[in-house]
Amino acid sequence: MTILDQTIGEIVAQDYRAAAVFKKYSIDFCCNGNRTLEEASELEGKDISQVAKELELIGSASGETIDYKSWPLDLLADYVEKTHHRYISDKAPILLQFLNKICKVHGSRHPELFEVFELFEQSATDLTAHMKKEEQILFPFVRVMMDSQRSHSTLQPASFGSVENPVDMMMHEHDIEGERFRKIAELTNNYQFPEDACSTYQVAFKMLQEFEDDLHKHIHIENNILFPKALELEKVLRN
Repeated sequence: MTILDQTIGEIVAQDYRAAAVFKKYSIDFCCNGNRTLEEASELEGKDISQVAKELELIGSASGETIDYKSWPLDLLADYVEKTHHRYISDKAPILLQFLNKICKVHGSRHPELFEVFELFEQSATDLTAHMKKEEQILFPFVRVMMDSQRSHSTLQPASFGSVENPVDMMMHEHDIEGERFRKIAELTNNYQFPEDACSTYQVAFKMLQEFEDDLHKHIHIENNILFPKALELEKVLRN
């Protein structure tokens, strides 16, 4: 299989360094990772040959990268929960404070800040509920499936039916967050603060960009690795 035949999600799942190339060309690798490189390039008007060339250079370069695909499902769930969920819980309240402050100080000259604050506030609220559903419903069932596989025991029915149901819901919510952050990036000119930005303004934009980067990796691991593996494992256990 050539790089043109693989989906964007598969390419990044094999080597996360590819995410930097996709980000450079504004190609969504997390929420829309189910497209092939050719499909994405045609849709977004990118030079497919240049993108492929840069991806191949990454593949030939040395460098350590974490192979999340090789991790067992319960370890992936633990990693997402203890790394990315904790990141959101820790950083979102601080970012909200900073964004609120710069709205008050700079909002009259930069009215787009009010929309940025509103979008991020919605994101923080929805992500909190989203993470709770993963931690209380989806991830516990992932661990049950892993226990069933290890013990060769019968998988007991879940209250939500197939694991496909919560997975579909989580992916839909990921799409909403992806769209929100595309809008935030647009409003902030890709997190470029203006010349009159104070230190809080600058820190807030840097934190917003870091938050988006972490969220992209978070969604990528779930959409392109954890969720497909969970769906496949359930099929195996049900047969």
